[in-house]
This record gives sequence, C-alpha cells and structure tokens, in this order.
Amino acid sequence: MSLDILPIARALISVSDKSGLIPLAQTLAKCGVEILSTGGSAQRLRESGVPVVEVADFTGFPEMMDGRVKTLHPKLHGGILARRDLPGHVDAMKNHSIPPIDLVVVNLYPFEATVARGADFDECVENIDIGGPALIRAAAKNHDFVAVVTDPEDYALLTEDLEKHNGGTSLALRRKLAGRAYAHTAGYDAAVSAWFAKQRGETFPDRLTLSGRLAQSLRYGENPHQQAALYVSAEARPGVARARQIQGKELSYNNLNDTDAAYELVSEFVHPSVAIIKHANPCGVAQVEENGALVDAYRRALACDPVSAFGGIIAVNRTLDPETAREIAKLFVEVIIAPEADPEALSILSSKKNVRVLLAGALPDPAAPGLTFRSIAGGFLVQSRDHGRVVESELKVVTRRVPSSRELSDLLFSFRVAKHVKSNAIVYAKDGATVGVGAGQMSRVDSARIAAVKAIDSGKAAGLEMSPTLGSVVASDAFFPFADGLIAAAEAGVTAVIQPGGSVRDAEVIAAADERNLAMVFTGMRHFRH
Repeated sequence: MSLDILPIARALISVSDKSGLIPLAQTLAKCGVEILSTGGSAQRLRESGVPVVEVADFTGFPEMMDGRVKTLHPKLHGGILARRDLPGHVDAMKNHSIPPIDLVVVNLYPFEATVARGADFDECVENIDIGGPALIRAAAKNHDFVAVVTDPEDYALLTEDLEKHNGGTSLALRRKLAGRAYAHTAGYDAAVSAWFAKQRGETFPDRLTLSGRLAQSLRYGENPHQQAALYVSAEARPGVARARQIQGKELSYNNLNDTDAAYELVSEFVHPSVAIIKHANPCGVAQVEENGALVDAYRRALACDPVSAFGGIIAVNRTLDPETAREIAKLFVEVIIAPEADPEALSILSSKKNVRVLLAGALPDPAAPGLTFRSIAGGFLVQSRDHGRVVESELKVVTRRVPSSRELSDLLFSFRVAKHVKSNAIVYAKDGATVGVGAGQMSRVDSARIAAVKAIDSGKAAGLEMSPTLGSVVASDAFFPFADGLIAAAEAGVTAVIQPGGSVRDAEVIAAADERNLAMVFTGMRHFRH
C-alpha cells in the first residue's frame, strides 16, 4: 500500500489546552471522521454539536482511579501502533476487534503551569501526564500511518493537508508532526525531571536535560556565515527573550545578546538608572536619586563614552518617559529596552523606524537564583547565576583612611557595574555615574589605563579641562595581583578603591594605597565575567 496520502477514518482527541479544538473537530466531522474522546474534551465537543464517542464506550473499559487509567488500553494503542502493511498486524486487529486510529490529537496536563502557580507537591504529581505521552509517542512512532498533533498552532497545518488531499494526510506532514511530537514529550519530561531535582535540592542532577521552544529564526549568528535562532525556556525571568517588540527591524543574534546584558545590568539598581551597552560591555551607566529624572541618568550615562554609545543598546529601569525618549532619539541606537513606555514616548520613537523598542513588562530580580549555560566542545558548562550582591555592612576597610559616605555610595555603585563588565574589569565612577570603563584586557593594569584614557577623551569632547576620573572611585572585579593597577588608578585621580582582596600581594597593594592616601575596601567577593 502507498504510504504517501492516507485517509483519516478515526481520530482520538484528548486535550488539556482546548484552544482551536472546536473548529478542528468540525473540520474532521465534515470529512466523515469518527471522533473518540475523553472527559472534558468529549464534553466540549458534545456541547458544540460535534458527534463524539466516549473512549470508555469504545474500549468497553471504564475510566478509573480518578482518571489515572482511561487511555492505557490495548484497543487504543493497538489501533495506533498497528502497521497497516504487515499482515500479522492486520490479523491481530481483526482477531481482537481493534479498529485503526489514524489521527491522535493530544496535549498534556499543564504540569509547568501547575508548578508556576505554586501548587503543593501532591497536586504537581497529579499533573504529571502518563496516558498522554504514551499515546503521543505511539502515534509518532507509527507516523507512516498515523498523524499526531500536540500543539494547537499546528491545527492549521493539519486542516490544510486534509483540504489538499481530500480528507487524507501526507507522509511529509506526518513525519513533520512526529518530530514535533517527540520534542513536545521531551520538553515535558525535562520539566518534570527538573522539578523533581529541585524538590530534592539538587542543583546539578546526574542527568540534565535542556528544553526550549523556538521563538524566532534569526537572519544569522554573530557573523553572517553562522546560523542562529532564539529559543525561549521555561524560566519566567523578565527580559529580552520574552519582551514585546513594539517597533523596529528584526532583532539579530548580537542585538539579543547585548540587550540581555544591558537589561540585566540596569536591573541591579533601585533608583532611576540607565545602562548603555556596546558588544555586551557597558560604555556608560548612571543612576539618579529616587525622585530624579530618568533623562538626567541618560545624559550622565552617555557622557561616559559617547563615541562607543553610537549604535549601542540602551536599557532603563523605569517606564520610558517622553523627555528621555526625545533625548535618546538624538542618537543612533540599535535597541531600547524598558519595563514599560509612555504612549507619547513611543510616538516620539516611532519616527526612528529602524530602532527596535522592547517592553519587558517587569525587571529581572538580580538576587534571584538560576542557572547559566555555556557550550564547550563535547559538552556544556553550567553554573548558578551570579546573584551575589555586596552591601555596605560587608565591606572591610583595609587602609588607614576610611572612605567618606559619598565615596562609599560610589564604591558600591561601581562594583555593581563591574559585575557586568568583561574581565579584567575596571570601572571609574563619580556621583552615581561611570566616568571610565576598562573591559576584557589580559592584564588589569591595562584595563585601568585604557579606562583612564577613554575618560580623558570623553572629558575633552565635553569641553572639560580636567579628566572626569579626578576625584572618582575605582572598582576592580577581582583582586589587584600587583600594585601597578592600583597605582595606575591613583595616577588617574581616584580617591577610593573597591576590590575583592585575596591576593598574596594584598599587603603591597594596601601599602601603595596608604602611600597615596587612598581609602580602600575589600568585598571578599569577586565578579569575573568571561
């Protein structure tokens, strides 16, 4: 028999997500398909006037054990798994009165949604589907003869095929749907196994399965010769992956990566703040007082490195207001991301057709736990998200001079920014704004010098007679291995230093700070970001 176009005579429908169910069932009914169904699905179909046969009537075996056993029956699985081209299978169906089932439409108990709303352990367990995955996997295995649909978004594919082939399905579609079905059950099992690991307190279980849903195929990756796509995971963390794009061109791989870096950084601050990112590194960050204007934070962030800010990413941690939008519109930027935006602000930005404007709805919690992933040849590295936060009470003053309250505020600010700068990271800051950033250098002293030079250049461009680093503080993401990096910062005019400490040469570095009357504090926590 031909395995290409096969008619559908009988379908099994059992869905938790009932969106699109009735139009699909009505299409099947018009094609003369007998519909088997269970529970709520059967009731919804009957209420809509779609003829339906209860599975219990079909199998002659009642639903039992509070619904745990209803579709686990050989009359269903035999009708799904039987190969129509094998005489032994056909004879077995005849001998046991098993009619063939040509279509399985099943989606699973809402396990992830149950977990997300904080249900207790027992309720979560009850929402682990057993019969559904068995039906899906059986149909997918026998896709030569059976079509399986697990996602309401695929109903249109099925109905188009039915219309094209006079009530039949093509082998090409059945194979496509089979692949999606296995991905569906794999993702479901991944969610269940991750939940069980969490219940046991295992951050790194013996087997870790990652699952994501394709959200967007990208034009290319970091470079035009690389392919790329965006997948959305089950992690409900506000950010670029789930943000609404209000306007602008399609987001690129680099846009997504840089925007994520910007939004994660700006979420570190409680007061109105702005972060400007270029190539995943901040080129300007500033905050203002609680009642301060967001536009002032933007202007001060931009002043840090206006050259690098050109074509960058801008993230704000407040609703984007018209005045700030008007200022941003003066600069060419790739992406703007905010929790929300004033309608007038969106109207102002609409004149910049290519600027991508994203609204994330909320800010990510910088203190929330989570995992991050990085691929390596033959595997991937997994670590907990860097949600470490240093507070004033944890700082250890190691110099003769104690930092002033203003210096302390800037030290904490600069160290929080340094957490988001590629190592080796050096951040100069003054009055709640970065004035120089050195990132990604092989030696810490080079980062200190580069940041100081860039600050001088930005100061000259702004018409300043002296470098913005004069009277600033400096943060280092890891300890100074030698005194040379601290000395370079001192030569740039800093008055206070924050660093993790822990070097075998700490005494030498402290002595260099005392010699120059610098205040220095140790955090005991480093923030490497490679």
